[in-house]
Amino acid sequence: MEYLEQKIALSLLQIKAIKLQPANPFTWASGWKSPIYCDNRKTLSYPEIRNLLKESFAQVVTKKFGKPDFIAGVATGAIAIGALVADALNLPFVYVRPKPKEHGLENQIEGEIPEGKKVVVIEDLVSTGKSSLKAVEALRNQNIKVTGIVAIFTYGFKIAEDNFKKANVPLKTLSNYNQLIQIALQTGYIKESELETLNQWRENPEVWGK
Repeated sequence: MEYLEQKIALSLLQIKAIKLQPANPFTWASGWKSPIYCDNRKTLSYPEIRNLLKESFAQVVTKKFGKPDFIAGVATGAIAIGALVADALNLPFVYVRPKPKEHGLENQIEGEIPEGKKVVVIEDLVSTGKSSLKAVEALRNQNIKVTGIVAIFTYGFKIAEDNFKKANVPLKTLSNYNQLIQIALQTGYIKESELETLNQWRENPEVWGK
């Protein structure tokens, strides 16, 4: 698994789906300052990486959770990759909005999924886990059994770990921050002198850089 985590981390760096800028931090939508920015939607533009993710998701889903009845993607970042995973596993697919639409049928879950079905949720990125767990809540409110979440990448924040534990939702990721930093150092993407900054940020992201 470690080899796969490193391979995916390297792929994300190579296509700049993940950028590391310790000396010139990004500002997230939450207002947090961050030395890292992740946009995994870029992977869709690279067939080789897209297929690596699709096949890796399919393997991890079945190995960790068995074959579910459905795959659900979290809107919007995981709709496309979630559909690809569902196709690889020959399973039906739905996606879950952050909140119900304000017009038409006012759906939050798009697609057809009967009550009582088992679903694995696909996510592109986990930061605090709140958007993923909103999707889980929407599915559970429809009496759908969420067996777990699989994401491309996680920053590994303690708050996310606590949130998933509290919601009783197992989380598995294809790669993670620790493996990313190792690969970035090995390939010369970052310098040894930048490690302390990157580690400090991960420990206290909400106050870092203020």
